[in-house]
Amino acid sequence: QVQLVERGGGLVQAGGSLRLSCAASGLTFSSYAMGWFRQAPGKEREFVATINQRGGTTYYRASVKGRFTISRDSAKKTVYLQMNSLKPEDTAVYYCAADFWGNGATDQTLYEYWGQGTQVTVSS
Repeated sequence: QVQLVERGGGLVQAGGSLRLSCAASGLTFSSYAMGWFRQAPGKEREFVATINQRGGTTYYRASVKGRFTISRDSAKKTVYLQMNSLKPEDTAVYYCAADFWGNGATDQTLYEYWGQGTQVTVSS
């Protein structure tokens, strides 16, 4: 069956960096656009970043643009989220998701598969 497994979350001070990874199995990785979403306590889950199937097109929410970078490694079937200059407001559970033949959507309802999430906590 399809599995998306996120790793790399943790506790970091404001201004620090973390690199999240999401390893996919049970699907043809090259057929899926991949996205990262996050959910803070008491808030709705929101879009963070997306990358298309070939990795040539990326898109970010405004508040993370210039600080976060999404990338993918087809050989490893893994998508990454490099997070720099972290702020306390970035604290959330981060989820990766897969969108079959998507073009990199911000709408989470278009994503068919989801990981279990990884906690990122940024202290001030």
